[in-house]
Amino acid sequence: MTAGPPEGPAADLATTATAPAVVEAAGVGKIFGTGPSAVTALESIDLTIRQGEFVSLIGPSGCGKSTLLRLIADLTPPTTGTLTINGKPAARARLDRDYGMVFQAPVLMDWRTIARNIELPLEIMGWKPAGRANRSAELLKLVELEGFEGRHPWQLSGGMQQRVAIARALAFGPKLLLMDEPFGALDEMTRERMNLELMRIWGRTQTTVVFVTHSIPEAVFLSTRVVVMSARPGRVAKVVDIDMPQPRTVETRETERYFELVTEVREALRQRGGDSTAESVAAERIRAEGLA
Repeated sequence: MTAGPPEGPAADLATTATAPAVVEAAGVGKIFGTGPSAVTALESIDLTIRQGEFVSLIGPSGCGKSTLLRLIADLTPPTTGTLTINGKPAARARLDRDYGMVFQAPVLMDWRTIARNIELPLEIMGWKPAGRANRSAELLKLVELEGFEGRHPWQLSGGMQQRVAIARALAFGPKLLLMDEPFGALDEMTRERMNLELMRIWGRTQTTVVFVTHSIPEAVFLSTRVVVMSARPGRVAKVVDIDMPQPRTVETRETERYFELVTEVREALRQRGGDSTAESVAAERIRAEGLA
């Protein structure tokens, strides 16, 4: 196994500060609908994410975290502002396959084996069978699922299915990995194990990651920076540098600095309207993300 990112917070921050920009958002806003029923999901988003970073987006439900991720992925266009991926418009980046995406659910095809699920994007891209098989084997090793290539998704646990989804998203070697609450449905113990797995994979691939989560501890543990968003309309309220050494381990969660950073992110959320009642969460999310 190759080593993770360089140890020490200074190395991380100094390296990413001068790295090329992968995502650049300037004055980005998103409005769903028109007239009196229009909903402003995002407003005046200015954000630069650099090569090799792991950036988490966190904020109250309905603040537009997933909407921002979909704008980056060109699944929906911004209403205002400009958004570039690797120096090109988001639409061009999508066509050039500059990013892979992992959703909240694994979205695997039950009738295909694990290996063939991983190979799907390569099959669509016209790779020959031998090349697909070799790449699938490499990725199965990366996500530590060797021996499961002939199984089907329904034969795997939820955490294992998400590892398959991550492998599929990395199949064609994208420079950017977009992750929309991929561990939200997992139990706490499995979620913590998946956090460690994701850190290991990120350390080996050095892919730039944009990660949406509702979990403050998860955001702090995984990230090089945490972007705290305000309540709707979503804005960048604060960016917290996570100056903890790499690679992260189980012991990271027991350090004083970890608890300090968790507190800093939590306080930023409270100051920006991060407390929501349980009953308002679903309605706000549906409205702000344009699902109604």
